[in-house]
Amino acid sequence: MGKVMIIGGHGKIALLLAPLLKADGWDVSGVIRNATQIDDVAAAGATAVVHDVVSSSVAELAELMAGCDAVVWSAGAGGGSAERTYAVDRDAAIRSMEAAGEAGVPRYVMVSYLGAGADHGVPPEDGFFAYAEAKAAADQHLRGTGLSWTILAPGALTLDEPTGTITTHINTQSRNTSRGNVALVAAAVLNRPDTVRRTIEFTDGPVPIGQALNP
Repeated sequence: MGKVMIIGGHGKIALLLAPLLKADGWDVSGVIRNATQIDDVAAAGATAVVHDVVSSSVAELAELMAGCDAVVWSAGAGGGSAERTYAVDRDAAIRSMEAAGEAGVPRYVMVSYLGAGADHGVPPEDGFFAYAEAKAAADQHLRGTGLSWTILAPGALTLDEPTGTITTHINTQSRNTSRGNVALVAAAVLNRPDTVRRTIEFTDGPVPIGQALNP
C-alpha cells in the first residue's frame, strides 16, 4: 500500500487507526512530540517519529514526509490556550499541507469535526471558539491545495466500541461518533479514490462504512 504518516500519532484516534492501516499493508509511522509515548505508538503497530511539528518549518516537515504516500492529520492542541490552539490546529496543520505538497505526498486526510467551517456559529466568548476558527482556516486551506485531500467531519467523539456502521445523513438529535468508527473511516478513505476532494460528515449510524462512503 505504501507509507503513511499519522501526525498526532499518540491521539486516541491515531492509536486505533495505526493497527488498521498496518493490517491493510501500510508501512505506518506516527509523529509524536513526547518520547515517553514511543512504546504506545509501537504497540499500535507504527514506527514512532519524535518531532515537534509546531516548531517546524515547511522545509523540515517536507523532509520528515519524504517518501510518504499519504499523511493523516490527527493532531490537536486538546484545549488549553487559544494561542496554542491556533499554533497547532491552524498554523502547524497548514504548514503540514504545504510540506506534503513540497515532498510530493499525493494523499492527505484531515480529521476535522462536524460543523467545521467559517459559519461554525461558535461565539467568541465560548472556549471552543479558537478551535472552531482554527479548524475552519485549516480546512479551507486544504481545499485550496493541489493535494488529493479528504476531510473527515465526525460528530461528538465517544469512546464507544466501533460498530463499523455510520450515517452521512446527520440526525440533529444524536451526533455521537465512536473514535473507533472514525479510525475505520480514515482507513477506508485511504483506499478509496472516490473519496478524494470530499468532505465527509458522519456520525454513528446503521450503514456499513463501505456503503456510506459511496458518492
